[in-house]
This record gives sequence, structure tokens and C-alpha cells, in this order.
Amino acid sequence: MNTATLLSLAAYFVLMIGIGLYAWRKSTDTSEGYMLAGRNLPPAVAALSAGASDMSGWLLLGLPGALYLTGLSAAWIGIGLFVGAVANWIIVAPRLREQTESYGNALTIPQFLANRFPDNATMLRVVSAVVIVVFFSVYTAASLVAGGKLFETAFAGILPDAFMSDYMWGIVITALVVLAYTMVGGFLAVSLTDFVQGIIMMLALIVMPLVVMFGSGGEAGGTLADVDVPGFLSLTEGLTLLGFISAVTWGLGYFGQPHIIVRFMAIDSVKRVARARNWGLSWMAVCLVGAVAMGLAGRAYADRNGLVVDDAETIFIVLADLLFHPLITGFLFAALLAAIMSTISSQLLVSSSSLTEDFYRLFLRKQSSEKEAVTVGRVSVALVAIVAIFLARNPDSEVLSLVSNAWAGFGAAFGPLIVLALTWRGMTGAGAVAGLVVGAGVVGLWIAMGWNSSFMGGEGLYEIVPGFIASWVAIIVVSKMTKGRNPMAQPAS
Repeated sequence: MNTATLLSLAAYFVLMIGIGLYAWRKSTDTSEGYMLAGRNLPPAVAALSAGASDMSGWLLLGLPGALYLTGLSAAWIGIGLFVGAVANWIIVAPRLREQTESYGNALTIPQFLANRFPDNATMLRVVSAVVIVVFFSVYTAASLVAGGKLFETAFAGILPDAFMSDYMWGIVITALVVLAYTMVGGFLAVSLTDFVQGIIMMLALIVMPLVVMFGSGGEAGGTLADVDVPGFLSLTEGLTLLGFISAVTWGLGYFGQPHIIVRFMAIDSVKRVARARNWGLSWMAVCLVGAVAMGLAGRAYADRNGLVVDDAETIFIVLADLLFHPLITGFLFAALLAAIMSTISSQLLVSSSSLTEDFYRLFLRKQSSEKEAVTVGRVSVALVAIVAIFLARNPDSEVLSLVSNAWAGFGAAFGPLIVLALTWRGMTGAGAVAGLVVGAGVVGLWIAMGWNSSFMGGEGLYEIVPGFIASWVAIIVVSKMTKGRNPMAQPAS
């Protein structure tokens, strides 16, 4: 590893910690400041923060890796995600921004649900908080796996192996830097670092495919059609009906991702949600196209030049180290770390918010001061990080697989619940609880039975599909059965 590359990465780490210190001075005196930046985020910051916290390491590792192996047909995941993001910004964003404030100024999704359905408040807060902490532990672990793979591939032999492997060094260093700025600066630090990280990610996904395809070393752009994979450039090659459904239904998950939709709650006004939407969707479109191009061009370059890539999910890392000046390589590695760290920080903060507001302040210290709540939030960030490090310790873990499980869990448990809570007046608290339990339960059962890999003797079906449908049906059926027993609360005037 070149010294210039290490200096680039060091500068990136210093910048992130510096932003954390800035945020610490600005917005960590109260729970609302620490957890939602005082609901005062500008549209561009909120939008890129939502995007960067969404995309994670799978954008630069998992998605290019899938395209590297199978070709353009894997792009349906990205297409489904983009459609889902559009629907999320239109249906959920403006309503959630308005209603979380009007219903008791809720700071977390569980708190909003409790305020919305007061007769089932405690049950909703506890069940939803449990789902958040459990699935985010897995989701955070997936991002740490990506950090471990970066260090294992790019920094082999540099860090001392007497204490731990390169892979574990990557996990620990990534976690420590994220903890440094998240614990100190809270939501504002996470959002500002996400904004910077989102810009770095976008630039990397523009530069990398162009250099791989048209640079002087490989001329991979002229060999895309020659890749020795049947139908490599076909959107439908080898795609079955279940495979298509499993790919495009990733977009359903957006409605139920707490670390994404909490950004909607922090935009400085409802009127500016549309501007934030335009920022967010433009950024997402560029990044997804870049990730697709990265996977296709990376395979073409590898085949043309006889490059052996043992793990397809590391193609971005391999080519960044091979084709660029060390300073640029450091920037590209920083982009990958940005994708990883932006998601980890968001997930840690949402988990700690639920542990603080929906456990500590609900059951242990109802009258705790704002200063005490912020302190508990910081401790909770560290605790969730420790659990995620333990879950991520297996170097053979696949980033896309871990992300898909957690994404489905949130999408099925919270997706129908959030959409219907915001749009359907006939929903009841009992229906909300039923949707949460059934959605999460069906996803867990589907994974445990292996039906996401093989269903009824054929191809597997992505677990978000049965989970989302079951949750939606459960909410409607139970709400109709309990109509009038636990009415929805009215917003504050």
C-alpha cells in the first residue's frame, strides 16, 4: 500500500471526525437536537443523507459484484430500488414530516406509532423497537463486513496480524471511526458526514467506470459484448418470473427503512420536501448507473486482461488499486468507506434512539433529563456497534445476502404499517401491532426455511414479497375486526 493512499484515507478520517466535533458544538444539548438535528436539515443535506445511508457498501461491492457474475439482468434490483425510492419520496416523505411533528413531536418511528395509536402505545413502541434493534444489528454487521473486505483486500500485510486478521482490523477501525463522530455529534454529524460521503460516492461511481472502459490500460469498453457469459448484456437472460419478482420488489423495502425515512422527519419544512426529493432521486440515478457500469466494465476488463478476481464483490477495490495513482486510489477507497460508514452511522443512531426513547425513557427513567437521555443515546450507539462487530466476524459473509435479509425484515415489518398509518383513517392500533409481528415473523420464517433460496422445489422467492403481503393483509383484517375499539388519535391543532 502506497504512503499517498494511506495519507488520503487518513485525511478522510480526520474530516469525518472534524464534522462530528462541529456538530457536537451545534446540536447535542437536547434529545431532539441529538436525534433529529432540531428538524432543521436543508433539503440537499437531508436528501443526500437519506441516499448515502441507504446505499451502503452494497452499492460499491454487492451490486457491482452481482453484475460482474451474471451480467445486466442483475440490474433489476437497482431498477426496483429506484422505483421504490420515487414512491417513498412521494407517498411517505411529506406526510411523515408533517405527522410526526403534529402527533406529539415524535423523535422516533416507534414513538410516532405510539402517538398515532395511543391505546396500543406501549406494545407498539416495544415491538417496533425490538424489530429495529435486531434487524439493524444484522444490517450494521453487513456494512462492517464490507469494511473488513476492503482492508483484507487492499491493506494485506500492512497491519500487525499478531492481534487479529486484516479482515478484523478493517471491521474494528471502521467501527471506531464511525463511533467517534456518531457518539459525539449525533444526527447532525451523521447527516453532514452523509452529505460529504454522498458526494464522494457519486464522484467515484462516475470516474471509475469511465477509466475502466476508456482508460489507456484496458480499453474494456470495446469488449463488453465479448464477455464469456451467455446474455451478459441482456436484461432478461436467465431471468425467471420468480427471479424478476424477487429483484424488482427490493423497492418495497423503502417504505419501512427507519434509517432512511427518519431523514424525512428532519427536513426543515414540509414545503421543502419536493426540493429534497429532486436532489435525492438525481443523486440515486447517477450512483445506480455508475454501479451497474462498474460491474459490467469490471468483468470486461478482467476477462480482457486475464485478471483473476476471487471475490466478485471486491472488483471495485481490485481495480481502484490497479488502475489509479495512489492519491486517487485513496480517494476511491474513501468513497467505499463513505458508503459503508454513512449507513453504519445512520443505523447506529436510529437503534440508539429507539433504545433511549422506547426502552430507557419508557420503562427505566421516565423523568430523565435531556442531558441524561443524550448520554444514554451515546452509550447505546456503542452497545449496538459491539453486537454488530460480533455478528460480522465471519470473513466469508456476503454483503448483498446480509443486506437483503435485513432490508426485507424492515420492509415487511414497517412498510405496510407506515404507508397505511399515514394514509388510511380506518387503521387501528391492534392492526398496527398485527402488521409488525406478522411482517417480521413471515420474513424470519421464510429465511429459516430456506424458501428464499428454493421454494416448492423451484427457484427461491425473496422474503420481502410474502412478508409485505402478509403484513398488509394482517393490518387491514385486524383493523376491520377492531374498528371502534382503539381509535386513531387526532393530530394537535
